[in-house]
Amino acid sequence: MKKIFSLSLVLALALLSTFPTDACTSAIFTGKATPDGRPLLWKHRDTGELNNRIEFFPSGNGRKYGFLGLVNSPVQDGEVWYGTNEVGFSIMNTASYNLQSENADFEDQEGVVMYQALGSCKTLQDFEKMLDKMKKPRGVEANFGVIDAEGGAAYYEVNNTEWRKIDVNDPKIAPEGFLIYTNHSYTGRKDEGMGYVRYNTANEIFHKAWIRGVNVTPQWIFNNLSRSYYNSLLGIDLNQNPELAPDGWFVDQDFIPRRSTSASIVVKGVRKGENPNLTVMWTVLGYPPCGIAIPLFVAAGKDQPDYMLKSDGYDNCVMCDETLARRASIFPLSRGNGRNYFNVGMAQYFMHMLFPLEDNNFMVTERMMEEQYKKGSIDKAAISQLYGEIQATVPQI
Repeated sequence: MKKIFSLSLVLALALLSTFPTDACTSAIFTGKATPDGRPLLWKHRDTGELNNRIEFFPSGNGRKYGFLGLVNSPVQDGEVWYGTNEVGFSIMNTASYNLQSENADFEDQEGVVMYQALGSCKTLQDFEKMLDKMKKPRGVEANFGVIDAEGGAAYYEVNNTEWRKIDVNDPKIAPEGFLIYTNHSYTGRKDEGMGYVRYNTANEIFHKAWIRGVNVTPQWIFNNLSRSYYNSLLGIDLNQNPELAPDGWFVDQDFIPRRSTSASIVVKGVRKGENPNLTVMWTVLGYPPCGIAIPLFVAAGKDQPDYMLKSDGYDNCVMCDETLARRASIFPLSRGNGRNYFNVGMAQYFMHMLFPLEDNNFMVTERMMEEQYKKGSIDKAAISQLYGEIQATVPQI
């Protein structure tokens, strides 16, 4: 009976499995919610372009600050979909579907806004001034998550003509020091928008962990949010109970990792007064259950790991290509509605295979960062040494 019930559930979900591709899950954790007092900015990206890579943008050519950014591999000039700059300003977005009050011919400019912000902003106040000065309509309907090196942490709900700040440091708004956003805005039209199940799922996962006194770290976020197969509406967790997937298959509906997921990134910022060059951009390219987290530093400039960058004569990067190749085993069906199903067993196989490699990346990085925090700064030699240690694990993936 259990299998019959599960199969009925899968078939019912299959009828619902359509969703916007630009539909991300995100969170800001202030230092109040983390073990070392340093903020975390998480974006789990869902998009129609699965080929993503990292690019370094130096200062100059209209950019006041150099920055690292997540871009689509067939890159559109002047667009970034997550990033952090040399003065510790970091920004990401989620699409909102309940902010716009009118149809707009000018839209989808969120990547342009983030590119401009990374090149010109140091603080939240700089970003607010930038929003005010932008020509209207802005061409956006989004929630922008921002942290800076001065302790600022906020979401901005932005449409063509207005913006509203949701301050994560305000105890009346975020008493536990964190906020989660998916694809609706708190100040938008009630009960419209998208991502409510994912929002509840992420909130529930975190609150249960919070009660247990968990340390919220980038690694915890990747393992417990980016790779979670928990659905809060159904009350099922396929990682804990894979037998709920009939013959290993389940519908790709309302889990945080989805067919449309292209990357998951956590920026670990700095405490107020620390050197912003200590900021770490932990990056998983591709579908997180079969990807691996790599630490990146703006302070390394253009000398980033080559497997995260554009390949010679080829727009894509090696890391994303490798992850997408593994992902094909998780989403092998393409005929009819087959694309709406995923192979739970293959997802778990890759997670178990890759976890030891990723554990090593976190171990060597945390060991190195403890030394750099004591020094108060990080130099390119230390970053280069770390990149070299991690490079040794890359061929194994």
